[in-house]
Amino acid sequence: MNQNEKAELFGTLHRKGAPVILYNIWDAGTARAVTEAGARALATGSWSVAAANGYGDGQKLPMEVLIETARSITAANELPLSVDFEGGYSTEPAGAAANVAKLIEVGAVGINFEDQRVGETGLHPVEAQAARIRAIREMARARGIDFFINARTDLFLQEGDGSRHAGLVDEAIERGRAYAAAGASGFFVPGLIEPALIERICAASALPVNIMMKAGAPEPAELARLGVSRISYGPGPYRAMMEKLKEAAAAIYSAN
Repeated sequence: MNQNEKAELFGTLHRKGAPVILYNIWDAGTARAVTEAGARALATGSWSVAAANGYGDGQKLPMEVLIETARSITAANELPLSVDFEGGYSTEPAGAAANVAKLIEVGAVGINFEDQRVGETGLHPVEAQAARIRAIREMARARGIDFFINARTDLFLQEGDGSRHAGLVDEAIERGRAYAAAGASGFFVPGLIEPALIERICAASALPVNIMMKAGAPEPAELARLGVSRISYGPGPYRAMMEKLKEAAAAIYSAN
């Protein structure tokens, strides 16, 4: 498959009620392991890639390192790859589009693209975020690729009190509609785990909805019933593997 065929395949995997499951990776080795386990597509997590390289999350990882990580994954694996690109390493539409173009050049077929002000507080205004999405879409079209822009809203992540999430759903739906009109391919609502609210967003969204697994989230079968099209695991796989590594190392060192 060429890159655009992979991009088209990746898009078709997002089916309401039959979600694609992305067990997030952070390098070529984990990509191979997840592929051999039966994955149909691959996706990095920004927290995991940053941590694996000794950096914190929030675009502290140099963009060049992220680009090379993506290059190493696509060079060693034939599955479609989506990259968690946080805020695109630029607040300006043209800058974000130019940076995403570098990911396309190394073989990626999609990104997560968030609306929080990385390194600051709050979210970008809807119109500003839509303009950045529009610029990325236009750039991808000019390159002839059906690039998957998974537009993420950080409304629910930034509100740690889940009892207040119901009051954010209308704004989330509004943002999802604006992002869809700007050319987004999917709508990512990490932090949301309440089944009724997930179902409401899925019913209102013209885009396939992505839910991130975390403690308290419904199981994948239930998310499928609620209308979810994509399930991802964020930093969970990295954290789990690092705990196993530390446990194994501690057992060796404590016995010697």
